[in-house]
Amino acid sequence: MATSSVDSIYEQVRVMTMNFDFKPEERINEGTLASRLGASRTPVREALNRLSAEGFLTFQTGRGFFNRALNPQKILDLYDARQAVECHAVLLAIERASDNEISALQGYLDAAKASVNETSTTERLVECDEEFHMRLTDLAGNAELSRMLANLNARIRYIRLIDMAKRRLVNNQQHSEVVAALVARDADRAVAAMHNHIAKRSEEATEAVRIAYSQLYVPN
Repeated sequence: MATSSVDSIYEQVRVMTMNFDFKPEERINEGTLASRLGASRTPVREALNRLSAEGFLTFQTGRGFFNRALNPQKILDLYDARQAVECHAVLLAIERASDNEISALQGYLDAAKASVNETSTTERLVECDEEFHMRLTDLAGNAELSRMLANLNARIRYIRLIDMAKRRLVNNQQHSEVVAALVARDADRAVAAMHNHIAKRSEEATEAVRIAYSQLYVPN
């Protein structure tokens, strides 16, 4: 099978894991999944191996692949990792980003504020929020940090959708505080603003997981 087809299967299964189309800790039947995707088992197995390496799935010798667990501590661990990545990215951005690049980030933030309102979908709100954080992390000039953040975003997206559905707003004020600190090249203020911003969201993990379970196991 062509590499492009393998990649396509990987992307399809990745979205399924992100959306918890498989229940938390559910064993994944490779044959059933291959039939569902209209593919042979070889590229499906390759996709599952990649997703296991990326933290979306787990593998148990002799038992196969399982969807990742969904519990407050697992989510808090991901937020802790996100906090570490983004706080360090802010420090590097202050050192490396040009004034024009920081101005471009401010321009994106202004455009994002104008593009969302009370009728915006939850998906759109999360998309704007993630895009801001990815753009900021890209200013660090470290592709590995950007790659790690993209992975973390994908692994907590289901919970963030639930959290955003409750709040119905993007944290524009907190984003603005981070950007203002970048403009001032104030490392301490920038890191504190980013730390507090992410910590605020991680505080909602337990409630968001509870809601997630009610959605996954109690159909509307």
